[in-house]
Amino acid sequence: MTPEEISNTLKDLFGENVETPAATSWQVQTPKFRLLVLLSEDGTWLRTLLPIADAQEAQPFFEKLLEANFDTTLETRYAIHQNVLWGVFQHSCATLAAADFSAAITRLLALQEQGLSDFFGGLIESRIRQIIKAAKMQGQSIETTLQTLDRFYAEGLMGEMELGRESREQTLATWRYQLERLWPEVEP
Repeated sequence: MTPEEISNTLKDLFGENVETPAATSWQVQTPKFRLLVLLSEDGTWLRTLLPIADAQEAQPFFEKLLEANFDTTLETRYAIHQNVLWGVFQHSCATLAAADFSAAITRLLALQEQGLSDFFGGLIESRIRQIIKAAKMQGQSIETTLQTLDRFYAEGLMGEMELGRESREQTLATWRYQLERLWPEVEP
């Protein structure tokens, strides 16, 4: 892929939002994202970068991010640089086709849009499974576990003590849903 082909592909995707700060770099800035495209000094490698989150926010999910690099991100990757979690695509210019470049940008945008939400959801589910396992090891039922959780919320051990009755009922309804969904899957 030549610099001209990179420019044309970016303009096809983003129109007037494409800036060219230098002959070997491009930037696309919209209210939702800032995409950077850089060529190596010798012009043989292309790197496309998109910031996703602050590295400290991502820190609890590092293991899952590395697993995603292995299992699900295809030609894109998660990376940390300058305290930022980035979505990154790197490729040799000599063998990169415009369609593959466009597809990689689409995947980067999907990673950025997803942010850390899927990883957070996975962490929460893991914690719920731990609670279920502990409850089952103590011989508790779903109802007993819910009563314990209700007591924890009432005593301020979980959540805010100032939660109103309606808010606490919504929280407990969510707990009930998750417990009922996951209870049969967890072995003590």
